Amino acid sequence: MLMIKTESKAGRLPSWAKKRLGSAADIHGVKTILRAHDLNTVCESARCPNIGECFSRSTATFMILGSICTRTCGYCAVDKSRAPLRAPDAGEPENIAEAVLSLGLRHVVITSVTRDDLSDGGAGQFALTIRAIKDKISDISVEVLVPDFKGESPLLEIVFDAAPDIFNHNLETVPALYAKVRPQANYERSLSVLRLAKESGLITKTGIMVGLGESHEDVKALLRDVKEAGVDAVTIGQYLRPTRDNLVVAEYVTPEVFARYEAYGKDIGIKRVYSGTFVRSSYNADKLFELN
Repeated sequence: MLMIKTESKAGRLPSWAKKRLGSAADIHGVKTILRAHDLNTVCESARCPNIGECFSRSTATFMILGSICTRTCGYCAVDKSRAPLRAPDAGEPENIAEAVLSLGLRHVVITSVTRDDLSDGGAGQFALTIRAIKDKISDISVEVLVPDFKGESPLLEIVFDAAPDIFNHNLETVPALYAKVRPQANYERSLSVLRLAKESGLITKTGIMVGLGESHEDVKALLRDVKEAGVDAVTIGQYLRPTRDNLVVAEYVTPEVFARYEAYGKDIGIKRVYSGTFVRSSYNADKLFELN
């Protein structure tokens, strides 16, 4: 069994932040299906610590629009190379639908790299993928985790019109840390994306990482912003450095603090708050709306 390894300003990895990645046997079946359909997952590309657990349950978060991102977020392990970017794969939506069917999923999460080079930012591919899945499988819920599309309403509406069951756009961190964590993004713009989705009648969701240098009050202020934007669900998880090229960990947040964040979010009226060391946007996504 492999174990997560990371470097940080916060010292040694504490016991609560260690997780077994799982054996090769656990993930082989899912990888076989993914490779057969030439598909990417954020689980693999972002080096998610939950990959062994999720793949062993035959679930994955599909990543559309290729494997190279046009943004240089400091926390993310997804490829940011200057290799030539390909046009969206016309067969990808149907291939994902086939893979979802093969995996027997009843809830699926679709995310993407950010493609600022495309005129529609990839919104059309999101819409085609949502529709392909729903055309093939009638009793399924589709969650999308989208980039900000530069905050352009017409592009967001392309996704809204495809009627995803849950619309997720991650704030990722508190406003004061955007310059180092999400240098090409804007906190207020991301909040506006969530507001527009809610105004369109969608169930909305966002997620953040902690342990990057934020204060407790920073997180509480963000949660108040999330509540004001009408967001239905928020996930809060520990940032763990995926590679040496990424930001170092400033702090390992204790389970007690995660519990306090969850309680605070619920106390101010956010319907669903899921907070813990290994919580990620799409981790146990099928169960989030079953929580009290």
